[in-house]
Amino acid sequence: MLQQSLKILVLITVGTLNVSSANGQVKDDSITGYLVPKMVVGRDTLPYIPLKPIYIFPPYKFKSQSDFRRYQKLIYNIKKVYPYSQLAKQKLFEMNKTFLTLKTEREKRIYVNQVEDEMKKEFDAPLRKLTISQGKLLVKLVDRETGETTYDIVRQIKGPFNAFFWQAMARMVGSNLKTKFDKEGDDKMVDRLILLMESGQL
Repeated sequence: MLQQSLKILVLITVGTLNVSSANGQVKDDSITGYLVPKMVVGRDTLPYIPLKPIYIFPPYKFKSQSDFRRYQKLIYNIKKVYPYSQLAKQKLFEMNKTFLTLKTEREKRIYVNQVEDEMKKEFDAPLRKLTISQGKLLVKLVDRETGETTYDIVRQIKGPFNAFFWQAMARMVGSNLKTKFDKEGDDKMVDRLILLMESGQL
């Protein structure tokens, strides 16, 4: 991945810095490649291309074929529910920002109900298709992305009664809305896989 990125960098540099030796000007009809940001270093103007970080972790050692299959299933589940955790992060940010502009509790309730209706129309069906293990993983990823458990988010937005109700429902299927993401403990592998996925290495 790093070697490929360096090759692309060289190609872009050569293509965008095709300077005429006759007058020191760039020939418009000779420019190829892509328009990229620039940075000035001393008297030189150089192309500036930010690259994604590359993560290197020790390879996993699987004790059995079933361990490897569980690992592959975990990757599948992460890719399945990660977009929903990103959506939760975005929506929570937007709601907190909008709340600052609302003056009364009635306005806040109307706004919350509006957002809830929009979310249900778009995501109720696909979220219902998640497996129990995917649902548990999503609860953890919401905490990872927002810094708040699903229970706390529901309690803040819909009130303690609704939080208690949905927590009770979750417990009936073996889940827990209060579950936190433990990147240094049980969820260490999940955290590494997400970093690899975000950098394009997975």
